[in-house]
Amino acid sequence: MSKIKHLVFVSFVFALILGCIIIGVGACYQSSAYALSTSARAGVVLETSTKRKLFALNENKKMPMASTTKIMTAITAIENCNNLDEVFEISPKAVGVPGTSLYLRKGDKYSTKDLLYALMMISGNDCSVAIAEHVAGSTSEFVTMMNILARKIGANNSHFANTHGLDADGHYTTAYDLALITSYALENPTFREIVGTKSLKIENKADNTYRFLRNKNKLLFTLDGCIGVKTGFTDDAGRCLVSAVERNGMRLVCVVLNCGPMFQESAVLLDECSENYKLVDLTSLYDFDHNVVVQNGRKTSSKLGTSEHFVYPVTEKELERVRVVVSKPDILDAPVPKGAVVGKVEIFLDNNLLFTEKIFTIEDIKPKSVVQRMKDFFANW
Repeated sequence: MSKIKHLVFVSFVFALILGCIIIGVGACYQSSAYALSTSARAGVVLETSTKRKLFALNENKKMPMASTTKIMTAITAIENCNNLDEVFEISPKAVGVPGTSLYLRKGDKYSTKDLLYALMMISGNDCSVAIAEHVAGSTSEFVTMMNILARKIGANNSHFANTHGLDADGHYTTAYDLALITSYALENPTFREIVGTKSLKIENKADNTYRFLRNKNKLLFTLDGCIGVKTGFTDDAGRCLVSAVERNGMRLVCVVLNCGPMFQESAVLLDECSENYKLVDLTSLYDFDHNVVVQNGRKTSSKLGTSEHFVYPVTEKELERVRVVVSKPDILDAPVPKGAVVGKVEIFLDNNLLFTEKIFTIEDIKPKSVVQRMKDFFANW
């Protein structure tokens, strides 16, 4: 083979391999749902009441998460601090912490709640250390509390090594875990108040001076229904954002990890998911006969009942594919006590079981009386 032909062949193979890599990468950055996509390395949109994933991309991949760590820092502090309004003095360990800072000084005096605002609004790394020391006595003990809470929430693919999110060995989460943690935190009214605040001034009680805070989360100012929650950036983690909206009775949490245009893409994901998904009471689809024939009973029929409601986010097309399977007897033989389980209802989306509940008797089904049995006897004699 001549040198020219060899060069042409090598160039062709290289181009073919590169094209396959690009196609492969592009494919793994796509979601099939409504052709949603993101340039993030990992992401998820979660409906918080059901924990249904409305969009997902590498959602279980363990990754660094930068200052979105502070979501866990904040909820751990809120749940373990007896008095958030208590003012305390800043120790030397909280002074000069690298990265984004409130620039705390030894001897400054702030309330825990004011430091939580600075933690979540401007991402003060020094605030995270000050809070941890005050709540737990040391940052190491506080980090242990963070990891315990993560297990309680079900964030089993996460591990925290610090309170602020600076890159460190053993400090990681997943997009799905971070969405679970945020969903849990948003149930707390104090957390919601803090992460939804756009601007605030806090007071240093040591010298009665004030600091003015403006939230770094741009979506609070631009996205309809946005209620928070946290930005983040480090060299290893890239740009990270956890955002949340409340619309049409739904609360959606969006997580994007290592995403350049994090604000723009999160807004698109939240807009599309809130537009295409609606919470539907799928138990309202039940349409079966609640009467059952009774034999050897004082009455010839009785009522059956169900008691639960199941609300689930679905698209219009998915709603057409929801099916209800009812399993119940046609005849019951008396006696049967009130509340006895006699069947079940199952709700499927395609072949996936979403929900099941019991069918039960709503009254005592009593056997025939002596007089009724005597009448039957003589009638059949």
